Amino acid sequence: MRKILKIGAALGICVSLFGGILGFSAPGDTTDPVVTKSYIVDVVVPQLKAYVDQKVGTGSGGGGAVFTVVNVPAGSTVYGEAGTEIILRMGQGTVIATSKGGLADTTYGYDLPNGTAMPSNHHLIVPVNDGRGFKAVTDVIVMVKGGYTLN
Repeated sequence: MRKILKIGAALGICVSLFGGILGFSAPGDTTDPVVTKSYIVDVVVPQLKAYVDQKVGTGSGGGGAVFTVVNVPAGSTVYGEAGTEIILRMGQGTVIATSKGGLADTTYGYDLPNGTAMPSNHHLIVPVNDGRGFKAVTDVIVMVKGGYTLN
């Protein structure tokens, strides 16, 4: 019984001291930060938006976050950078591949090897920056998202 009283008294003292410490700490200081709606709206959201805009880009000049319609004359070649997305909308083109592989056709889940006819309206991705792309057999219209070189 005596042991229980000692433990209870020690526990009571600890709770009193801890409560006193919490009672004297000021809200909003480094030990008790307060996040307000105005801080989130006025400070955090603009910083986050600027960061995302910087990382994603504006979509102009190739390498952006939106598809750009590109007219490719017959006989010309388009080489994509790593991650470039291509969708053939009109005309005929053949895939330019390397020894490491071709264009990833994510519509059907195939790797298109060198010389393969580009399928219309398929989502094609250039996996690495090693000279992959396509050659326009006829005048071609493609949608491109990402960096590319037209020769």
